[in-house]
Amino acid sequence: MEENNKPVVHLISKPENMLKTVYTACRTCYSADTPFNIYNSTDDEEKMLKLIERVISSGHYSTIEHIQVTFAISNVSRACTHQLVRHRHMSFSQKSQRYVKEKGQFDYLIPPTIERNKELKEKFVNFMGEISKLYCEFTDAGIPAEDARAVLPNAAATSIVASLNLRELIHIANLRLCSRAQYEIRQMVKAMCDELIKEEPWLKPYLVPKCERYGFCDEDKSCGRKPKLDEIKAL
Repeated sequence: MEENNKPVVHLISKPENMLKTVYTACRTCYSADTPFNIYNSTDDEEKMLKLIERVISSGHYSTIEHIQVTFAISNVSRACTHQLVRHRHMSFSQKSQRYVKEKGQFDYLIPPTIERNKELKEKFVNFMGEISKLYCEFTDAGIPAEDARAVLPNAAATSIVASLNLRELIHIANLRLCSRAQYEIRQMVKAMCDELIKEEPWLKPYLVPKCERYGFCDEDKSCGRKPKLDEIKAL
């Protein structure tokens, strides 16, 4: 069983000149020049960032859909990936419980709220062991893995390759970095954002909770980090 409950995330693919590509898309909308000439221009980074910020702030999001990034993600639970795959405009390739037969104790993730309770953690671990025994009993009896997997829990660890464009990543970050999001997908999305920001630091202001971008909270229940929208309107 994997002892480390943190997601393992690696950025494995991104455009070589991401900033220039986004700038070219933005500038093309407001220039008589050709996109290729714009891309090969000597415009400095400050000028490019200023235009990109203005265009994105205006809601012209098609300009950032040209950027595709790919992440290799492991040590996350099936419960976590079930949330991720609900997002649109993404492509996924996930470890199959149909074709990959578990041998011995399967890896699983323990939620921190259970991890912190010694008695409940022991029960959790014991239960995972019982599930593993039953799963192996089924497969040893000739039950196909695609049917034996019916007993595997949401806690079972999985791996997934996820690709998405920059617009969708910003959208996911704005939603899933919110303190109201479930802890595991929040950790995973934070790791995805951190990996990309290492390579493209100019994206840091965009890969944040939505309240940081909007200046207010639009959730039904707020953590208090930013004022609620109706509170602002009442001023």
